[in-house]
Amino acid sequence: MKVQKETQENKFIKGAVIIALILLTSGFAKAQDQLIFPFQGGVTIMNRFFKDSLTVSQDIIQKKATGNVVLKFTADVNGNIKKIIIYYADDYVLTLPIIDAIKKSNHKWIIPDHEKLHDFIISFSVSFNPPAVESNALAKEVYNYYKQRHPIVSVNQVPIDDVTLLPTVAVNYDLPQ
Repeated sequence: MKVQKETQENKFIKGAVIIALILLTSGFAKAQDQLIFPFQGGVTIMNRFFKDSLTVSQDIIQKKATGNVVLKFTADVNGNIKKIIIYYADDYVLTLPIIDAIKKSNHKWIIPDHEKLHDFIISFSVSFNPPAVESNALAKEVYNYYKQRHPIVSVNQVPIDDVTLLPTVAVNYDLPQ
């Protein structure tokens, strides 16, 4: 009978210890923090901002330039852009209007509370809207641009600590008639 009493007490103590551990660890461990989108207003507003703020240059239009650009930029607690680094670009000409648009986004970025600076990686896909009637001349111009473009490629190690990868922004422009 004494043996049975000890096992019931042991079960009670083990149960109490397990419950205490669960309560203690749940107090310190948070479920995944709810992340708000780091651009004020969300992804739809960010895409609209870049659509409105990004002006495709005449140089891009004349060259019929298309391609991708991947940038990393740093924002501070006030949402100001501190630095911009080109990780990849199909051509330098594509980067200029994108960098200008990112600079216009000052005060729109939200960084995590415990950080003074935060890095973001954003990619842009630039292309033209195809004309209703395709021509061999257009195909030749696109091919010539492709042959003569000068990609920017990161050849060294790219340090990435805490960074937020943003969705790709699609930039489409119309060709002159």
